[in-house]
Amino acid sequence: MTNYKLNDKDFKQINERSLFGFQLGWNYERMQASGYLYHILPQLRKIYGDGTPELKEMMETHTQFFNTSNFFNTIITGIDLAVEEEQGIKGKETVAGMKAGLMGSFAAIGDSIFAALIPAIFGAIAASMAKQGNPIGIFIWIAAQIVVDVFRWVQLKIAYKEGVNLVTTMQHTLNALTDAASLMGVFMVGALVATMINVKFAWAPVVGTVPLNIQNNLDMILPRILPALICGFVYWMLGKKGMTSTKAIFIVLILAIALGALGIIAKA
Repeated sequence: MTNYKLNDKDFKQINERSLFGFQLGWNYERMQASGYLYHILPQLRKIYGDGTPELKEMMETHTQFFNTSNFFNTIITGIDLAVEEEQGIKGKETVAGMKAGLMGSFAAIGDSIFAALIPAIFGAIAASMAKQGNPIGIFIWIAAQIVVDVFRWVQLKIAYKEGVNLVTTMQHTLNALTDAASLMGVFMVGALVATMINVKFAWAPVVGTVPLNIQNNLDMILPRILPALICGFVYWMLGKKGMTSTKAIFIVLILAIALGALGIIAKA
């Protein structure tokens, strides 16, 4: 057991470093490892003492590969510091194992909820309102981001107080939440495709003396099928080797301009 106990000033410093500096040292070799060490280094110095062999050993431990969701990383931090404060250098293996075991699952949860679900919902609302000329949409988006940052701020202290028990007691809830968020994200993407891609078939070939309304016939089979096909085409392109999102955007723009000029497609 160490003699130092974290206080509110420590939690504030960790959260500030997490919000503004956690990703600054990101690299392809160890990803968030340097950022992780940076955001708890002052507390490690207080726990182990400046210049001690224990501090050096734990610093080396924390520079090992680490990568998780930015929105849940301080849960891992809180558990980590609770263990280190209680066990000191003896908890080294526990901390290393805990970080390795949790970073993947928390990455999936955080990305499903905060990198996919929330941006899809509030981004769609904000974009839809902006499209109609309503400036309130931007404030809805800002408010959503503020709530997310508040969540990131408060979870550190909760995780620190609960320690390792937080993971075991919430495991089933977290799994169910991940599945629900993933499913909701799929629904939101489908809703965005149907509402934000406003394209229809303009080409109407004449059969005998009667013009054939292709768009009307497609709507009877499956409404908004053309936006779904466009989304599927982009998804297919992004799976090709050497394809990037920027290239895909330019390809869609060129095709849209060409097909629109030929009178094959038009704005819905």
